[in-house]
Amino acid sequence: MVPIKNLSQFEGQELSLKAWVFQFRSSGKIAFLNLRDGTGECQVILNQTTTKGFEFFSDISLECLVKVCGRVKKWKGHFEIEARELKILSSSHNYPIAKKSHGIDFLLNQRHLWLRSKRQKALLKIRSELIYKIHEFFHEKDFIQVSAPILMPTASEGTSDLFSVDFFDEKKVFLTQTGQLHMEAASASLSKVYCLGPTFRAEKSSTRKHLLEFWMLEPEMAFYDYKKAMDLAEEIIIFLIQSILNSHSKELEFLERDIKKLEKLSKPFPRITYKEACSLLKKQSATFEPGKDLGAKDEMNLSQFFDKPLFIHHYPKNIKAFYMKEDSEDSSLSLSFDLLAGEGYGEVVGGSQREDNLDLLLKKIKEHNLEKKYFDWYIDLRRYGSFEHSGFGLGLERLIRWICGLDHVREAIPFPRLYGRSFFEDKA
Repeated sequence: MVPIKNLSQFEGQELSLKAWVFQFRSSGKIAFLNLRDGTGECQVILNQTTTKGFEFFSDISLECLVKVCGRVKKWKGHFEIEARELKILSSSHNYPIAKKSHGIDFLLNQRHLWLRSKRQKALLKIRSELIYKIHEFFHEKDFIQVSAPILMPTASEGTSDLFSVDFFDEKKVFLTQTGQLHMEAASASLSKVYCLGPTFRAEKSSTRKHLLEFWMLEPEMAFYDYKKAMDLAEEIIIFLIQSILNSHSKELEFLERDIKKLEKLSKPFPRITYKEACSLLKKQSATFEPGKDLGAKDEMNLSQFFDKPLFIHHYPKNIKAFYMKEDSEDSSLSLSFDLLAGEGYGEVVGGSQREDNLDLLLKKIKEHNLEKKYFDWYIDLRRYGSFEHSGFGLGLERLIRWICGLDHVREAIPFPRLYGRSFFEDKA
């Protein structure tokens, strides 16, 4: 069997292929099939006089699987097949996603079939390319990939958004919120490391940028301060966006993404402090209250002041995680940062310099009401050769949403897990 993408290599020759039908039409003694096989698409011409099995055309339906044998020819720049034989290998009558508009609830219920649409295939290809390029980027910079555990004994971030899992001896463990803490341990061995994998947040949130299960890129670097970590985040963002613009322009065009602003992205991204961000927000809204973490509306408002992605750094330490290092000049602040995507798409990166002072780390664990026994291994990193280090988390689906111009992050992952939706909806 020959994949459709290789048809050009067989012009004038006979071949066979298996593929799914996504369009079909007939004009009397001539019929046409549009087929796809995952590698590409092509048209097949059936002739009542010369095509064996032409009588089966009346049984063709959307997404049925067929086998076609015939000769490859070129027509108006495309390669198609003049069929000498047609076989239906698997029927698909009453395919539920017809060629008409459907609501999002219906499509999410049919997600396993919705993935076959051209739009979803374009998004899956872009996601795959981004993952490949992430590994390429870090490989070229001598980072080592390290796998982080999925099951954790306690929270790594906050304690209110954990998914619990039954463990042995009636104990509970939790799905990981981040691989960062384990990357810190690995960075003491290998200096520059990263992980890329699923993370989980049991947040009862239905915003356009929230998923219960999502993928996070988390590099951790020994001997980096928070400024060097921001430099790296800036560099990989530009690299990944340029890579997709170069390799998947057709997919972005099909998604109707206006890429003008993406094409103009360049270093450096503007950097402002949390205090400066609050001043800008106060100009827009007299009701804005400094001292809290920035919400989606705040991020949107800030993006209006800048034509590039925006770094915000030095957040108050009391609104950030326990592992973020205090500012030595102002202990109320942390050496933390977020990167807000351009065009109002909100936060895509969050990071910090890590607390390397043993006494301060112990104090913060207590202040955050975390059980010290679960962090003894983490505390050991400060007991035995503590070192300056920094890192960040980049949300893969949020990056895809920005690059592809998606209204909601749910299309950025093959099988989205969303608050308010069960895994299996009742189809009765």
